[in-house]
Amino acid sequence: MITTKQRAFLRGLGNALEPVMQIGKEGMTENVITSVNLLLEARELVKFKVLNNCDVDAKTLANDLAKILKADVVQCIGNVFILYKKSTRKNFKHIQLP
Repeated sequence: MITTKQRAFLRGLGNALEPVMQIGKEGMTENVITSVNLLLEARELVKFKVLNNCDVDAKTLANDLAKILKADVVQCIGNVFILYKKSTRKNFKHIQLP
């Protein structure tokens, strides 16, 4: 769990990011969960976009993914959300939270 100050810091970093993955009409499938987990392990902070044809709204999808993957929702605005999860990789420059 991250604090409010840490969330604000990550939100600032996330503003410069482009969405890396789009989630479409299938919503949250096993492949989406696996892909999101791999992205979080590789980058720690990832921005996602939910397409208009998806049955689930972005906020619900972000919260469900965060719960399953033990990640934190940093921000959710419209159809875009940002997730953070500290990587377990060694020899990796981790994001230094305040």
